[in-house]
Amino acid sequence: MSKKLLIVEDEKSIIDILSFNLKREGYETIEAMDGETGLELARSDNPDLILLDVMLPKLDGFEVCRKLRQEGATTPVIMLTAREEESDKILGLEIGADDYITKPFSMRELLARIKANIRRSKMEESASGTSREGDQIVAGDLRIDLGRLEVFKSGKPVDLTQREFELIKFLASAPNKVFSREELMEKVWNYDYYGDIRTVDVTIRRLREKIEDDPANPRYIITRRGAGYMFTEA
Repeated sequence: MSKKLLIVEDEKSIIDILSFNLKREGYETIEAMDGETGLELARSDNPDLILLDVMLPKLDGFEVCRKLRQEGATTPVIMLTAREEESDKILGLEIGADDYITKPFSMRELLARIKANIRRSKMEESASGTSREGDQIVAGDLRIDLGRLEVFKSGKPVDLTQREFELIKFLASAPNKVFSREELMEKVWNYDYYGDIRTVDVTIRRLREKIEDDPANPRYIITRRGAGYMFTEA
C-alpha cells in the first residue's frame, strides 16, 4: 500500500515538482496551498508524512505544526524553509517538527529524508506495542520511562518533543559511550548520509535546557570536543 504524503506549500510550481517526483517514487500525494487547509487535511486524511512550508497564508507552518502536536498527532513533519536563521530551526524542532530542509534542496536529499522519517515512524509504532511498563532508566534525579515514553526530573514530568525523547533514550541506553554527530544522525534520525548535523547540536541544546540544572555546565549530556556526545549516569 502506497504511503500518503501531505504537501503544504503556497507556490504552485513547487507543489507540481514535488508531487510529480513523489508520485514517480510510488507515493500518493495530497496538497494544500495555505496553513488552514493543510491543518484540516492533516486531521482528516491521516497522511504518513507532512511536508510543511514555513511561510504560508492564513496560518504559518510553525502554527500548523504546533496545533497538530498539541492535538497529539505524531505524524512525521519535515519543515520546508527558505530561511537560514538558527532561531527558525530551533523553533521548528522545539514545537515538534521532525526535521527541516532549506530551499533550494535536491529531490534526492528530500526523498532520502522522507524515507528515513517514515521508516523511523513505523519502527516506533511497532516498538510502542511491545514496550513494558517497567522499562526504566534512572540516572541521578532523572527517570526515563521507556514504556510510557516519558522523562521525569525530580519526580516531575519533562515536556520533550518526540525527537528529544528518542535522543535521550538512545544516549542513556549506552551510558559513557561517545557518539559522533554522524552516528546520532544515523541512529536517531535514521539518515544514512543526508542530514544537517547542526540539527543534532540544536536538539542537544534544547534537551539540556530541559533536563540540566545548569545547561552551560551539563551533568548528564556531556560534549567530548572533536568526538561527539555521551550520557553520563553521574
